[in-house]
Amino acid sequence: MDSLWLLAVVFLGAALLFVPLAKKAGIGSILGYLAAGIVIGPSVLGLIGIKEGEEVLHFSEFGVVLMLFIIGLELEPKRLWNLRASILGLGGLQVLLTMAATYGVCVSLGIDSAQSIVIGMIISLSSTAIVLQSLAEKNLMDTNAGQKSFTVLLFQDLAIIPMLALLPFFAGVETIQDSEYNPAEELIHSLPDWGYTLLVVGSFVIVFLMGKYIFNPFLHFVAKSRLRELFTASSLFIVISMSVLMATLGLSPALGAFLAGVVLANSEFKHELEGDIAPFKGLLLGLFFMSVGTSMNLSFIYSNVQTISLILLAVIVGKALILFILGKFFKLKLDQNLLFSLILCQLGEFGFLLISFSAQNNILSNEYSSIFNAVIALSMAITPFILLANERFIQPYFGTKKDFRPDDKIELEQPAPVIIAGFGRFGSVAGRFLRAHDIGTTILDHDSDRVDSLRKLGFKVFYGDATKQDLLRAAGAEKAKLIIVALDDPLRNLKLIKLIKTHFSHLHIYARAHDHWDTFDLMDLGVLNIYRETTDTALRLGSDVMKCLGHNPDDIGNAIETFIKYDDKLLKELSSHKQNNSEYVAAAKEKLEALEDILRQERNMNASDNP
Repeated sequence: MDSLWLLAVVFLGAALLFVPLAKKAGIGSILGYLAAGIVIGPSVLGLIGIKEGEEVLHFSEFGVVLMLFIIGLELEPKRLWNLRASILGLGGLQVLLTMAATYGVCVSLGIDSAQSIVIGMIISLSSTAIVLQSLAEKNLMDTNAGQKSFTVLLFQDLAIIPMLALLPFFAGVETIQDSEYNPAEELIHSLPDWGYTLLVVGSFVIVFLMGKYIFNPFLHFVAKSRLRELFTASSLFIVISMSVLMATLGLSPALGAFLAGVVLANSEFKHELEGDIAPFKGLLLGLFFMSVGTSMNLSFIYSNVQTISLILLAVIVGKALILFILGKFFKLKLDQNLLFSLILCQLGEFGFLLISFSAQNNILSNEYSSIFNAVIALSMAITPFILLANERFIQPYFGTKKDFRPDDKIELEQPAPVIIAGFGRFGSVAGRFLRAHDIGTTILDHDSDRVDSLRKLGFKVFYGDATKQDLLRAAGAEKAKLIIVALDDPLRNLKLIKLIKTHFSHLHIYARAHDHWDTFDLMDLGVLNIYRETTDTALRLGSDVMKCLGHNPDDIGNAIETFIKYDDKLLKELSSHKQNNSEYVAAAKEKLEALEDILRQERNMNASDNP
């Protein structure tokens, strides 16, 4: 296939067909991408050749780099430190014991040490996407099994970094000799072991220093331009530059992206970075899994079905057994331990990445790569059926308990219930009031100087354009309860509200209105909670003037309540006349006179009650 455009049509068309079907069938998008790749690959329709699939695979591996950058953004150093005992304990033991058991079995079967270690790495990992999705769908995240599963998955996500970093060290000498001459790499390889170690450690220190003293000021500078495409370009520049740095040192490019994400996890640009990177990550990851699918040789699988089936059975049973023993050691009850063991016994999507990188470095043979690609895909495919069997044949006898001891619960950072879009003169008052009452808020503002100043004052503010769907999603809009729309520009407020009603309709909207015309527009969009920014302040001023003139404070309070009630009603009635200026003026005059009569009557009644 010579045409790049035709290649794109085939890949995108297959994804659009198979992924929605897979999601609807409840087997997850990853298996949908794999199925799409298999169908368009040489084993079925032959629309994509082996060479083309490999070229797309190399290109799409950058999606994994972006995914690890986003993982780094989510793993704030403070949060990792608080979870260190659970992560290193249960998660660390699971990975190490699984790798050790696999290594022992592989060596006893005559497989060399390097391949045995890599196979152990592959088998030690589970599918983060499938497990977390299954726990969320079945409302099991707060169970003991759910909490322990999250701990294991978190360690596995962290463990993939050193795993990828170690792969080049297992590569054969011929891999280095056959590569293109690079003076920088030649110089690095000529260093003694202690010199290379110092260089690697120094590069880590440089990355963290750059995150604090260069990345943030650089992003501030770019943000001042108010050009979204430049900020997206700067996000990609940071990821790519750190990846190139690690690759030059002979380490995994993903390691550089992950470190860059970690050092920016506390940055005010966190959500904007995530929102800009997410579309590239999702598309490239989809291409990655599809290209893995195109490389799967169905005739090879068919001719080796007995071997693959035995390996699949051994992997699932062996891994479940190790997990069950660890669950017993960490005092999980039987029902929880069974769920914990069965939900993590499959292999994971990172296994495809390890196989791909190992094949490139001449560590795994083509035969082993094909076998374990098939084992990973099949183990992920049967996970829903394993969980279904657990629900129908095991849970009825043991039940699923959701009680846990206080020390068992892992406190995860939950999205704030309130999002404040715009932290200027209006939104900041509401935000300070909510903060004083310990109500969690995620604050978004597109003024980088204001964001920087507010963060120095201790506010959790993030830079970004709140009218972007990706930014709202990254800020936790899917799990928040309400949003305060308080942007300075009325048109952007309306744009944001339309976006919320389309994609986050569960959010209760509390909107700032700049004047009565803005109020009419908000009413037309169906917004129920509208707050005109000058009304309360003006009424407070009027109240103070009346007090100064000797009026009764109680009467003033009642008059203000009456004014607000009837003024809101007046605006709703006037909104139907806004298109015709003469009708509007006549109706406004009539309503204002009616409001004055009501207030006058109430004042006379108060005077008669208090002679």
